[in-house]
Amino acid sequence: MSQLCRQPARGVACIPATSGPERQARRLRTGDIWTWAAECRSGRRLEVPAATFDGVTDTSPAAVRAAISAEPISVGEHEELVSRSGAGAVVAFGGVVRDHDQGREVTQLEYVGHPSAEELMAEIAGEIAALPKVHAVAISHRIGLLGVGDVALAAAVSAAHRGEAFDACRQLVEEVKARLPIWKRQIFTDGEEEWVAAP
Repeated sequence: MSQLCRQPARGVACIPATSGPERQARRLRTGDIWTWAAECRSGRRLEVPAATFDGVTDTSPAAVRAAISAEPISVGEHEELVSRSGAGAVVAFGGVVRDHDQGREVTQLEYVGHPSAEELMAEIAGEIAALPKVHAVAISHRIGLLGVGDVALAAAVSAAHRGEAFDACRQLVEEVKARLPIWKRQIFTDGEEEWVAAP
């Protein structure tokens, strides 16, 4: 059985601030995500540690890596992480910051994540790793400010055959997009900004 290890990294996450001169960072239950996210949109943020999960082992039948990172991520690195001699296929995905959205030019994106994002990412990766004929899964999501061309989401899956690898990688990305409490703020060339898919 693989073990999940936690390696600290520094990142920017959105935490509700208390009123008055002092601000207090506090963990919230998953059920509080929407209230918490609404407070994020007010711009009250503190710098807090972001965690990286890395549970890749040579002996586990479906090793998992799941990370929330404030540092640049590489799709190629994720491909290497899932490479196994018994796997007949490796499928990778990179979600990249584009320079436009709905006809408007974008200069930057900022991703903010709820403190529960790290645990939920590991849960999703574990679910995909447990699928039949999947050998290994690796996935990372960025937080903080990203420029055009930066990788926001990197994912890779190895499996016995290409069909299982394609299906598992697609499911991995779709589950993360649907369930992970991370939201983005788009910054346009005209100076305006917009939160996307945030409550």
